[in-house]
Amino acid sequence: MENILTMKNITKIYGGVTALNHVNLELRKGEILGLVGENGAGKSTLIKTLSGAVVPDAGTIFFEGTEYTKLSPVQSKELGIAIVYQELNLCPSLTVYENIFLGSFRGKAGFVNNKEMRKEAEKLLLENEIPINPEMQVSNLTVAQMQMLEIAKSVSSEVKVLILDEPTGTLTAKETENLFRLMKRLKEKGTSMIYISHHLNEIFKIADRVTIMRDGNVIETHDVDQISEELLIQGMIGRKLSNSYPVRKSTIGKTILKVDDLSGTKAKHVSFELHKGEVLGIGGLVGAGRTELMKTIFAADPVLGGRIFLDGKEIKPSNPLEAVKEGISMVPEDRKGQGVILGLPLLNNICMSIYKRISHGLFVNQKKEKEVARQYIDSLKIKTPNEKFLAGNLSGGNQQKVVLAKCLAAQSRILILDEPTRGIDVGAKYEFYKLINDLAEQGIGILMVSSEMDELLGMSDRILMMCEGRQTGILEKEEFSQENIFRYATKYSEVDM
Repeated sequence: MENILTMKNITKIYGGVTALNHVNLELRKGEILGLVGENGAGKSTLIKTLSGAVVPDAGTIFFEGTEYTKLSPVQSKELGIAIVYQELNLCPSLTVYENIFLGSFRGKAGFVNNKEMRKEAEKLLLENEIPINPEMQVSNLTVAQMQMLEIAKSVSSEVKVLILDEPTGTLTAKETENLFRLMKRLKEKGTSMIYISHHLNEIFKIADRVTIMRDGNVIETHDVDQISEELLIQGMIGRKLSNSYPVRKSTIGKTILKVDDLSGTKAKHVSFELHKGEVLGIGGLVGAGRTELMKTIFAADPVLGGRIFLDGKEIKPSNPLEAVKEGISMVPEDRKGQGVILGLPLLNNICMSIYKRISHGLFVNQKKEKEVARQYIDSLKIKTPNEKFLAGNLSGGNQQKVVLAKCLAAQSRILILDEPTRGIDVGAKYEFYKLINDLAEQGIGILMVSSEMDELLGMSDRILMMCEGRQTGILEKEEFSQENIFRYATKYSEVDM
């Protein structure tokens, strides 16, 4: 089969760190190529050389037989290369149809034809089975709807190569199936695709071949029917991973947090207790109210009813800063938007919550600041050249560790983890699970929201289940099963899974 894209000896070095080391990659016409590797393997840097966002230091790109040493964003678009990044790139204040045609508005003589754009957008969304009103303002969409809109936007023009970077992270099972049907239709039309995902089952389901990257190198490429998941993982992490979840050793102690009949913006009348050293999983489908419940406990959303007790004493924090002072911290699902400040060094991100503690008046104790940052960089094994490295240049897994370091520096007793391993590769997940276990062994109480059933079963001591904003049950260890989780997750609704 003829190649539409060939990349030869692509090299990129950042300040002495080799992000891409003479990478070779081939994409055939009309195929779906899976691209896998741990965070920091070089996947994002590689695809950014195709979008024009990154200029390689060496190497050659051949597209439909024409040779390029680099591509500009305009060139990339003109060639028919479209990339849907993990970080959404939409204008919240504009409508759905305006976002779809942003940069290519329909009209004549300087006048925009809104009616024509609405009609075209409606047709595009209908053809791609995306149930979104084209006149809705993007700020009113869910994160999952925004993700599907990004995909619709990318295929609104003639696309020859479509690159999808972790597209299903915010999608339900049904939405993921819709995406796969769209990809199959595009493939039938001759569109080539590169599909990046940490969900290896998706690679086996949708891809024709898979390329493995590790430490800036392409390790190997296989037909998906010629490699097992076990060998794929070994190629990604360079070692055999014997168990998905580390053994729990923590001793569960007395009640540290009690939530009594708590109601917020979506969660209604929820009651539970969290003990020292316990990991309480929070399960349910997308939209069940899990995140909203956590935000209410963290005082990011208002308490509309009920009470919260910490060590037997009622607390009433009015904002997240007061919650942190009480000893409650939260690692949010959107780490890039809410967890880290990408333009600041690790030093500032880690110490953000404790500057008052390590300052004298207006002056920061820089020696103490560096000591604290180095302590958590070392203990959490954050991969960085130094503590002044920008957080935005770290891999997703290391950014997640920075958010966790900020919480630990605040000496939190309650740690809320909202989808803590979303977008993190299989090797980094195992390391993060060990961190969770270590924190539990130190007596920290952990609330862990997860949409991954295996993760809930593998990491939790108990699981609180939710559906449509309501608590449907608390599963003890002996009640753990996929069947029970599904039953409690759908207790108040009919769900197509």
